[in-house]
Amino acid sequence: MQTSPHDFFDLHGFAHADIFDGAEHAWQALDRLPDYLEAHDDWHILGDVAPGAVIQGNVFIGRGTVVEPYAFIIGPAIIGENCTIRHSAYIRGDVIVGDGCIIGHCSELKSSIILNGTNVPHFNYVGDSIIGNDVNLGAGTICANLRLDEAEIVINGRAPQGEPIPTGRQKLGAIIGDGTRTSCNLVLNPGTLLPKGTAVRPSASSAVRVLDRERLQGDRALAARPPAAGS
Repeated sequence: MQTSPHDFFDLHGFAHADIFDGAEHAWQALDRLPDYLEAHDDWHILGDVAPGAVIQGNVFIGRGTVVEPYAFIIGPAIIGENCTIRHSAYIRGDVIVGDGCIIGHCSELKSSIILNGTNVPHFNYVGDSIIGNDVNLGAGTICANLRLDEAEIVINGRAPQGEPIPTGRQKLGAIIGDGTRTSCNLVLNPGTLLPKGTAVRPSASSAVRVLDRERLQGDRALAARPPAAGS
């Protein structure tokens, strides 16, 4: 089972690629995220923050980025250049957003890394997740990050040689590779891994790693056991 950062992401051009240095598994960057942000020492607001938007704590906002009215950003958070943080978006700490991203109306991010050119545009929840370059989440796509029994998230292998991989994390959402598309009103269960170029269609639910470029739909989906809960 291939789970390294380079299996999911092209890190060239991502300003914070060093957070992945030496990681065996992509999700290990999330373990490093609080310390990485604590060491960051540039908390300038270089973009355009509209009246009515709220920014609390240490927040960096890059040039060309627009924060619309009533967006709420709690640091520590780094938001790159030429992004749009739309009305009523909620960013609640330990977040990195790359360049050219959209965080949309009523979308929520926490403890996550978003690479360049990605859209989290409408009614999305992204918790304890990493989303690659040029990804589009359909409206209502949810990256659930907590099992109902609150047990450790374990990555399950689908291939015959696949072995379960303990993550050491009680909370882990999705690792979503570059160029992936998800449909509307989709729940990705805790510990879902989607490789580059995946398309996840309506009524699908994934609790395991999806094989390269496999498409999920309807009765081909694998349900999570036990069901997931966001937090």
